[in-house]
Amino acid sequence: MTYYQFVQAVEGRIKEAVKESVAVRIHTAEKNNGTIRRGLTLTEQDINISPTIYLEEYYRQFQNGGSLDHITSDILRLYNEVRFQKSWGEEKLYDYSQVKEKVIYRLVNYESNEKMLRNVPYIVYLDLAIVFCVLLEVTKYGTATMAIRNDHLDLWGVEKEELYRQASENTSKFLPDDFSSMSAVIEELTEESEAHISFEDKEEEMYVLSNRIHSYGAAAILYSGRMEGIGMYLKSNYYVLPSSVHEVIVVPEKAAVEKEDLSAMVAEINRTQVEAEEVLSDHAYYYDRKKGRLFM
Repeated sequence: MTYYQFVQAVEGRIKEAVKESVAVRIHTAEKNNGTIRRGLTLTEQDINISPTIYLEEYYRQFQNGGSLDHITSDILRLYNEVRFQKSWGEEKLYDYSQVKEKVIYRLVNYESNEKMLRNVPYIVYLDLAIVFCVLLEVTKYGTATMAIRNDHLDLWGVEKEELYRQASENTSKFLPDDFSSMSAVIEELTEESEAHISFEDKEEEMYVLSNRIHSYGAAAILYSGRMEGIGMYLKSNYYVLPSSVHEVIVVPEKAAVEKEDLSAMVAEINRTQVEAEEVLSDHAYYYDRKKGRLFM
């Protein structure tokens, strides 16, 4: 069964399972880094915000022996958890004062998103681009957002610099940063703490910086005072490895190999282990405490 045949099969099963007031349709979207994804959009009557559930991961489950019945049940369970209970006031979109408190930013790769960037306001940062969206909701699964386009700036009569100023206030408030040692992250992911494995005696050499829901958390490197604070904590300059759009890895200078080797490592991991949509950059960055900024 091809991926598109799989999507059609799941669409039919979901249509049979949901209420008649819920419209189910196949939705194809160009996402980060120009990747094309296909999923199902479920639109409830009288609700103007609709979740799209992308199916690539479910297709991999199917290829590994998962049943359509089990996959359909998982999708329905997810839909019931992420569906919106009420509409978002469309009239708010016409008035910047109604949306500005919800403007946030994200970091994406500049070169890989040149086509998308033609239509949206952005600010160049290193080899990246800061883009903006309106935050509709935050859940344990991530965020529901609306991308801000050039048309919105014309409608609101604001400049991208104003978006950046507002997003700088909002993003860290709604999506607080999370700075953890790599060992703590590994313990959390593998539950090794229950096996009484301790990392306390080993000097930490790697840290992870993200936001608390680990969704587009690489933008935490833009948070006011965050990079300076990390330098004070480490008492040294450090490297920042862009492991994905969702997080970066921080390595103290004394624990790192040459910068060129770090960049080569990041590029190799991006090619072999990171989904194309989630790649941020192939370059390692360097934070200089005295200069108070990040360099390529």
